[in-house]
Amino acid sequence: MSEETADEPLVVAARDGDEAAFAELITRHRPELQVHCYRMLGSVHEAEDLVQETFLRAWRRRESYRGPGSYRAWLYGIATHACLDALKARRRRPGGDGPPPDAPHLAPTPAVAVPWLQPYPDDLLEGVVARETVELAFLAAVQYLPPRQRAVLLLRDVLGWPAAQVAEALGTSVASVTSALQQARPALRSRLPERRLDWTAPAEVSAGDRALVRRYVDAIERSDGAALAALLRADARAGHQPGAGGHVGDRPVWYQGRDVLVAAWAPVMPGPGDGPSLRLVPTTANGRPAVATYVRAPGSPRFSAFALAVLTVVDGLIGEVQAFTPDVFPAFGLPPARGADEF
Repeated sequence: MSEETADEPLVVAARDGDEAAFAELITRHRPELQVHCYRMLGSVHEAEDLVQETFLRAWRRRESYRGPGSYRAWLYGIATHACLDALKARRRRPGGDGPPPDAPHLAPTPAVAVPWLQPYPDDLLEGVVARETVELAFLAAVQYLPPRQRAVLLLRDVLGWPAAQVAEALGTSVASVTSALQQARPALRSRLPERRLDWTAPAEVSAGDRALVRRYVDAIERSDGAALAALLRADARAGHQPGAGGHVGDRPVWYQGRDVLVAAWAPVMPGPGDGPSLRLVPTTANGRPAVATYVRAPGSPRFSAFALAVLTVVDGLIGEVQAFTPDVFPAFGLPPARGADEF
C-alpha cells in the first residue's frame, strides 16, 4: 500500500475538520519534519518551535490540500516556508574564521563553526534519516548557505526530490531551482572539512567508541591528565559554543593540540579538598558519542548541568570535542541537576 493510499482516509477526515485525524497524521510525520527544520535552522530548540508552527499553518490551510502529491510532501512544503520565514526574520550569519583579536593564543575558529548550532539527540533520529545528513559539520556548513539555496539543497540532495517538485513546493521555477542547486553544492563543499571522517558519521556509535568514551569519562572524573592525554590525537581540537564550558561570549572559542587541551581543561577538572567536582554521563548525538557534564560547586550538595560535548573519534582516538550550552539537556532527557547518588 502506497503512502498516499494509507494516508487518504485520514487526509479526507482532516481536511473536513477532524482534529483527531489531523493529530494522527502529524504524529506520523513529526519526527522527520522536525529533523528537516533542524537541518534548515541548526537549532534543536528552533526546530521544535518551527515544526509546531508547521502544524498550525497546516491546520489553518487544511482545506487547500487536494493532491495529487502526498500529504507528507505538502507538509514538507509548509515546513520549508515556515523555516524560510524564520530565517528571514533572524538575518544572522556565521562569524569569521580567525581567533578573537584579544585572544591570539586561541586556535582559529573552524570554517564550519556556527554560534547557534546545537546537537540533536540520536534517540530522535532512529529510523528517520541517514545519519550523515545530520552530522554537525555538514549541518554547520549548510548554515552558511543563503536560505533559498539551503532549502533547495536539502530538498534535492538530502530528500531526493525532483526539481519540479521542489519548484512547486517553493513556488518558483525549475530553472531557479537548478540555478540555486548549482550555486549551493560548491559553496557547501568549500565549508566541509578536508578529511571525510570529520563529517561523515558511521551508521551507529561502535562498541570501541563507547569504550573510549568510558575511559575519557574516567580520566576526567579522576583528574588524570596523563590518562586524558593518552586518549587524544596530537592534533585534537576542542570548541566551546558561546556560554558553554564556562566561556561567556558571543562566538565559539577553539583550542588545538593535545597539550593545549589538557592544560585548558585542568582548571575545571576535580581537585583535592572541597573544590568543584565533575560527573559525566555518556549519551549520543548526531551519530557521534557524547557526554553530558555536571559540575558541583564547593559546598553544594548537588551537581548542576554544565555542558554537553559531542566527540569525534578518528583512528581510535578523540580528534575533536565540541561543547554546547546546558540548555540542550532537556532535549536529551537530562535533568538540570542531580544528586551524587543519581549517577
